[in-house]
Amino acid sequence: MGFSLAVSLDATHPLQLLLLFAMGHALADYPLQGGFLATFKNRNVKAMPPGFDRHRDRYLWVHCLTAHALVHSAMVLLITGLFWLAVVELVLHWVIDAMRCEKHLSFSGDQFLHLGCKVIYMILFWVGVLQLPTPA
Repeated sequence: MGFSLAVSLDATHPLQLLLLFAMGHALADYPLQGGFLATFKNRNVKAMPPGFDRHRDRYLWVHCLTAHALVHSAMVLLITGLFWLAVVELVLHWVIDAMRCEKHLSFSGDQFLHLGCKVIYMILFWVGVLQLPTPA
């Protein structure tokens, strides 16, 4: 149906899949996040960007956190071709980052949980619970 990197993967090589997940995570969490999303995804940040109003735009953090989680979700979709797994990644990434913003997690704890999700995805592919779509 759509473009997917999954066509060149063999799920019997779990480390290749895990490496792709880790690369996607690194891209989405660092260069593709940018300063705006990194700052304003946190509801506890008091400053507002120019042109935004504290009252009118009080849910800016929801939009920023969701946009950031969607980038991660897109990476999982590109790697696996599985829309529903991308939705799972969207929810998990959103919740983990929200916990980090509320100081329930350290930076290391946040990254550990994100990469732990990718390890779980990889294991589910490796043991055959999940399967990469076959190219048409």
